[in-house]
Amino acid sequence: MSQLANRPEEISLPILYSFRRCPYAMRARMAIAYSGATVELRDILLKDKPAEMVAASPKATVPVLALPDGSVLEESLDIMFWALAQNDPEGWLPKDKRVRDQVFSLIEENDGPFKTSLDRYKYHVRFPEKSREAYRQDGETFFQNLEHRLADHPYLASNKVTLADIAIFPFIRQFANADIEWFNAAPYPRLQRWLDGFLSSDRFAYIMKKRPIWAEEMIGELFPAPDAS
Repeated sequence: MSQLANRPEEISLPILYSFRRCPYAMRARMAIAYSGATVELRDILLKDKPAEMVAASPKATVPVLALPDGSVLEESLDIMFWALAQNDPEGWLPKDKRVRDQVFSLIEENDGPFKTSLDRYKYHVRFPEKSREAYRQDGETFFQNLEHRLADHPYLASNKVTLADIAIFPFIRQFANADIEWFNAAPYPRLQRWLDGFLSSDRFAYIMKKRPIWAEEMIGELFPAPDAS
């Protein structure tokens, strides 16, 4: 946690700096929308990061949640935990230790080895050590694990949605979109159905709405909006 200096006292809502297409920001917005905890959403462009965001979080990556007490959450998972601490009506954070351990293990694999494979697959020209197909095969190790899990229950860790599903699906989406024809034809029918369930949901449509890019002197959008379903 870093501290946000010189924050105007009249701002009482948490401020979320976000980039629409970033998978880390997606999962943070999903958790906040689910919890119903209201924030001021400031959509930004990564190529033109606002000085106020950089002052709050010098590492200058999204998402960033600046809280009214002056503290700043700089990691997407910390923002998700914050949201669920406000309200977790469907139990995304399981109470069962065995299931919770599985949730954290899956997220760790997603954010570690799979994210590395994803980056090398998507930006393979930057990593000439191996072929694009080889990087894709590295990522498929995780796909195979998820496909196997989905044979036992409709979600990754249990019969209902958990933090693992929400934290992981934006990255599976990004991997799939790197070559959607390949993904649609790949031998992962359960994973494809699982992903489509999230991508076709009203909540995902809401968090992916195109919103005005925030600039200094602007007031961000209330998120989720009071009339959001």
